[in-house]
Amino acid sequence: MTQSEPVVVQGTPVVVQGTPVSAPSATSTQQYSTNVQSAVTNGNWEGKGEKQPNRCRDPIFAILLYANLAAIIAVAAALGQDAFESITIGGDYLPYMYAVLICCGFSLFFSFLVYLFMMRFPETLVKTSLIFVVILSLAWCIMAFISGSFIAGIFGAIFFLIGVCYARAVWSRIPFATSNLITAATAIKHNCGVTGEALLAAIIAAGWSFLWAIALFGVWEDTYKCDANGNCSLNYGYLFLMFLSYFFTHQVIQNTLHVSVAGAVGTWWFAPEESGCCASGVRDSCCRALTTSFGSICFGSLLVAIIRALQQLANTARQEGDAGILACIAECILACLANLVEYFNQWAFVYVGLYGYGYLEAGKNVITLFKNRGWEAIIADDLVGNTLFLMSVIVGGLSGIVGLLLDFTTDYFASAPGNTRLVAFLLGFTVGIVLCSIILSTVSSGVNTVIVLFAEAPAEFQQNYPELSNRMRETWQAAFPGCLQ
Repeated sequence: MTQSEPVVVQGTPVVVQGTPVSAPSATSTQQYSTNVQSAVTNGNWEGKGEKQPNRCRDPIFAILLYANLAAIIAVAAALGQDAFESITIGGDYLPYMYAVLICCGFSLFFSFLVYLFMMRFPETLVKTSLIFVVILSLAWCIMAFISGSFIAGIFGAIFFLIGVCYARAVWSRIPFATSNLITAATAIKHNCGVTGEALLAAIIAAGWSFLWAIALFGVWEDTYKCDANGNCSLNYGYLFLMFLSYFFTHQVIQNTLHVSVAGAVGTWWFAPEESGCCASGVRDSCCRALTTSFGSICFGSLLVAIIRALQQLANTARQEGDAGILACIAECILACLANLVEYFNQWAFVYVGLYGYGYLEAGKNVITLFKNRGWEAIIADDLVGNTLFLMSVIVGGLSGIVGLLLDFTTDYFASAPGNTRLVAFLLGFTVGIVLCSIILSTVSSGVNTVIVLFAEAPAEFQQNYPELSNRMRETWQAAFPGCLQ
């Protein structure tokens, strides 16, 4: 059966985890149809998501997170008092806090402007970002040779050539990436409450980093020992646990936002009337991410945290000279492995947010879906990611200029060590790129969710948003002939 011949399913409600859509009937105002694709066998196919029973998934991993938080609070209270006093006593830090707050305000404003520009000129941004990545590798190559680092220059030249080949290979797919970006950005605009969730997540992450730093300082002072000859040693066991705690919590914060966005976009896809800034679609998806799906989020986050902690441990051992080349090799391998698990997670958590699956079952369903549809190559493209990175760099640069203006017009950086202008610019740049990245992470999550939903429910998209649907169909078919047959 071709795509133009939909099968209408009568009497079956479509549910996006907790958001039911009325079943179509002869008198219903909504008609629900499911397109039978080439991967469909006998009217059904493995991998298609279904609403799961409303119960807590993988709860043991949520308990592990709570235990982790309690342990860090206890360690910070017992060992970190000196660190806390050294940070809070005295007012030298206050001018920097004022500068950070001002840069935050301007960064939010600049992020809003680049978001509007993205909606107005998406294809131009995708093309520019692709060229920008290639130019970055060329700049790295040139600067490495100028500084006399020939090995780094050779690697830069290799990456530059690879970038040129990649840009040429994917240039024809830019309209496809543009359609994904527009659809995801439209979904986020109609559920703008998730942007508030992103800002709240950033504040929580900053608070956690502060608390963890106090605990780390206390552990370091208590376990870093030196003998009479000045030979010092680290307790790598405690250090690993501290790194594990840090990455575990940060991964949970990041992935909770991702799951919440996926649920909100799913509601927008199936039930437009429930979308809105603070509508039930946004509230319910956030509530599910923090309750029934929280254990699954912690499960996937813990896997990445273990690898990242081992990677950081290898990095510390290399800096301390305890393992030599072996630490460098281990660090590289662990970094690659962590990237692979994070990439898997970003798709698995889409299913967690949409249907309430447990972590392992969600990952299995996503992989099965794309294998059945033959879209493995589609999810490998990262043109949208390049675009969001470019926008974050632009906002970071503009925020850095605000930092420079503060240096010229105030005495906020009078006590800064070294070049005060450089300190002011770097502070503003860091604030800008971090804030913009957090805000645009909602769009990135939206893009992943759109790809999964377009594979699973193209008919609902056509029914609710025909203009967006037609554009996506045309560009996807042009970039990947046969993928929608």
